Amino acid sequence: DETPTALRDRAMAELFYSSGLRLAELCAADLDDIDRESRLITVTGKGDKTRTVPVGTAALQAIDAWLAVRPDTAADRDSACALFTSNRGRRISERSVQARLKLQGRKSGMHQDVHPHMLRHSFASHVLESSGDLRAVQELLGHADISTTQVYTHLDFQHLAQVYDQAHPRSKRKN
Repeated sequence: DETPTALRDRAMAELFYSSGLRLAELCAADLDDIDRESRLITVTGKGDKTRTVPVGTAALQAIDAWLAVRPDTAADRDSACALFTSNRGRRISERSVQARLKLQGRKSGMHQDVHPHMLRHSFASHVLESSGDLRAVQELLGHADISTTQVYTHLDFQHLAQVYDQAHPRSKRKN
């Protein structure tokens, strides 16, 4: 589907997964928060703390496709600079984003509801699984306390056992 709504929804989902944003951060994002040259987005998170995180190529392409069809007219000054707007020209609401992701998931045949936090959780799990760097994931997610990050990172036990077997000097199992 190449409708403006579908392109916007795809861009939102890609940005969630690409950058691990919170729902409120995505809704508050403005057009000038993205630095295309350095492939970064600056967002304001909990406690009005700002952080800058990478944006993947797929997310940038999806955002570009959305911006090509994004209406120029806005309902108000705040909405004019919003990255994501509703069909009525207003900054998109959190409830609307949740409903659109749920619908997107159902259309794609998923048997469970898709929600923004699921994409944030997947982002954290996949980055941690690939890098093994819990501290980096903490920074990317904007967590003040590393124990909060550990909640997001449920690696399966087979993967943990494999890492242990490869890294620990006494892990060599005898057949």
